[in-house]
Amino acid sequence: MRITRTRSQERILNLLKTIKQGISAQDIYVELRNRNQSMGLATVYRSLEALKLEGMVQLRTLANGEALYSLVQQDKHHLTCLQCGVSIPINQCPVHDLEDQLQSSHKFKIFYHTLEFFGLCGQCQINQAAEVGH
Repeated sequence: MRITRTRSQERILNLLKTIKQGISAQDIYVELRNRNQSMGLATVYRSLEALKLEGMVQLRTLANGEALYSLVQQDKHHLTCLQCGVSIPINQCPVHDLEDQLQSSHKFKIFYHTLEFFGLCGQCQINQAAEVGH
């Protein structure tokens, strides 16, 4: 089945291919404008939504509520510090087998999954301990 995409969707996909990390819809809008491929912000959101439902784009919501979009690659997992916001990628995935089981037992087509642990990074733990010490 050939999927037909709008020019806006193609432009967003091409942009995401050149950017290695997640990017907000607002930043996509600005970046496209910088590349003289301007489109309205509502079109950016509509295109991202269509690409997400197609399984081409994944969405990651940060602790501060900001939504970041990226191409669906292999699943990325993170340790995210609630204090400074640093996000440390972790490479091993403990849930791949579970994903296979769920796809088969629930007849559910999984495009990607995310796994995120929230807490305090080493530096923020040191800073917090120093503040308590005063």
